[in-house]
Amino acid sequence: MSHVRLRAWLGTIGFLLLAPGVVAGLIPWLITRWLIPWTGEAVWPVVIVASVMILSGIVVLLNAFIRFARADGTPAPPAPTAHLVVVGPYRYVRNPMYLAVLAIILGQALLFASWATVFYAALVFGAVLLFVRTYEEPTLELEYGDEYREYRRNVRGWIPRVRPWTAPD
Repeated sequence: MSHVRLRAWLGTIGFLLLAPGVVAGLIPWLITRWLIPWTGEAVWPVVIVASVMILSGIVVLLNAFIRFARADGTPAPPAPTAHLVVVGPYRYVRNPMYLAVLAIILGQALLFASWATVFYAALVFGAVLLFVRTYEEPTLELEYGDEYREYRRNVRGWIPRVRPWTAPD
């Protein structure tokens, strides 16, 4: 494994633990203590839906992070990839990591019946929207130019496509 690739993997894992680990794991735990407030058979549909949201979010999040490491970079702004990542979940939506984090948080809100966690998810979404609009999108446009503009024209930021987009050669 090359030095660049090793740094990409270590940086990606570190960023995963630091950013989504805190935002989608530690803070919801501090709010809910992960205590399920209900019992009985009637709650199983809620538990199943919440679990699917959480597990789906984790799978998409890990897939998105792996794509960055394979592109010899990280999702962290100080250590970007050399080329725009438009594979995997990025073929469907421009912000799969943010959507995955929100699915994880909202799944926990449902599982632990926590309105405080729903409110927290709304705050996270507001902060993410502000960050994406004021920093991330302008930075990606400066960094990747026409490649990003083409991608942005074809892939929505928050509502996934039904069919995956393929970048032109």
